[in-house]
Amino acid sequence: MSKQYDRDYFERWYRDPALKREAIGGGARLARKVALAVATAEYWLERPLRSVLDVGCGEGAWQPALKKLRPRASYLGFDSSEYAIERFGRRRGLHRAAFGDFAMLRPCAPADLLVCSDVMHYLDTRELDAGLPGLAELCAGIAFLETFTREDAVEGDTAGFRRRPARFYRDRFEAAGFVALGSHLWLSPALAGQAAALETAG
Repeated sequence: MSKQYDRDYFERWYRDPALKREAIGGGARLARKVALAVATAEYWLERPLRSVLDVGCGEGAWQPALKKLRPRASYLGFDSSEYAIERFGRRRGLHRAAFGDFAMLRPCAPADLLVCSDVMHYLDTRELDAGLPGLAELCAGIAFLETFTREDAVEGDTAGFRRRPARFYRDRFEAAGFVALGSHLWLSPALAGQAAALETAG
């Protein structure tokens, strides 16, 4: 049976207080991630953040956190969950699409910040390879590509988790033109040539 990203899934993994450490959710944790990504994008762009594209956005949890920091920035989210889009689509600017659809889908101009958080380690290789070049094209500034590997002590939702080595992702991100900055942050191909030697994690 394929994994269902329905209401029960999000209630369990994002809001169940009984899970404590295993839970993915948590307002303070999310706020720190968002603040890190926004500050990094603005450092490299040398201006306030204007646009965010979130691929595999789930319920669009980044949207309200971003609006608190940058009320004028646009946010556009995509996810394959019918439940998430039906419940939060209109309110948070979410639309239905799978990761692999970004092989062809270009829904907006390249964004200042591209987010793909806790997604790629659940994808099969074919879908990952199909969609990743599209994400690179849609990123004009910084990408937050939060991805976990078999070298990590993964807790929480391990159903369908692909235990790939970190090198698997590094090779693909670099082949797409991304440059590692650390803390799941990657410089877009558009800005890759502007990095000083010690600004990158390479």
